[in-house]
Amino acid sequence: MSDPMRPRASLRTAVVWEVLKDALDRRVKATGRESHSLDVLDTGGGSGNFAVPVARLGHRVTVVDPSPNALFALERRAAEAGVADRVRGVQGDVLGLFDVVERAGFDAVLCHGVLEYVDDPAEGVRNAVSALRPSGILSLLAAGLGGAVLARALAGHFTEARQALDDPAGRWGEGDPVPRRFTAEQLTGLVEAAGVRVDAVHGVRVFADLVPGVLVDTEPGALEALLKLEAAAAELAAFHSVATQLHVLGETRDAAEA
Repeated sequence: MSDPMRPRASLRTAVVWEVLKDALDRRVKATGRESHSLDVLDTGGGSGNFAVPVARLGHRVTVVDPSPNALFALERRAAEAGVADRVRGVQGDVLGLFDVVERAGFDAVLCHGVLEYVDDPAEGVRNAVSALRPSGILSLLAAGLGGAVLARALAGHFTEARQALDDPAGRWGEGDPVPRRFTAEQLTGLVEAAGVRVDAVHGVRVFADLVPGVLVDTEPGALEALLKLEAAAAELAAFHSVATQLHVLGETRDAAEA
């Protein structure tokens, strides 16, 4: 069972993992390679929450992350999973991406939880796209504005909820640990401006962060039912505006034209 599908972790990653796995499977079939192995870049991939499961599928994964501690944890996790030969970690970030990896060298690029923290999100997306080969896949995951507004309001912090709604960066105050949040329209705009066709947008953690953890942990069948609800709501545009995170899956325009 892959890391993203651990019971509790699955609430945060199941939708993204299923979408990503299907996209990689389609890309493998399209390449026609006998090895069935893709070159995948995970920028900001940290300790390998996605990189290691992707490597378990048989793909070669390069993780770029600014944290030496995260890369050390990645190395250990890859070894424990038996995929150390397919996972490589290098220190760097998305804005200086081509100091450490080559342009147009990857079949798929993951950019998860990165754009919230970089000075120039548009440049970050452009770099991620520039790392793709023709007909490549971009998987982009970022914090959603609406989810934060809803969470603050439900916690009774109405002034903070209003501030997040009005703030250009979607922050609810000085104590907000997330520097920037996005709407679905903002994210798809960044992706399309970088020359990528948007294939799908998914709302991630639409309900999971609002449901009491004790209910999920103790009520029989609650976790499975919640996972099914998340999957059903993820593709519906009506729920994108209240999702904690937003996932955009795209392909380079060469793929669309092929």
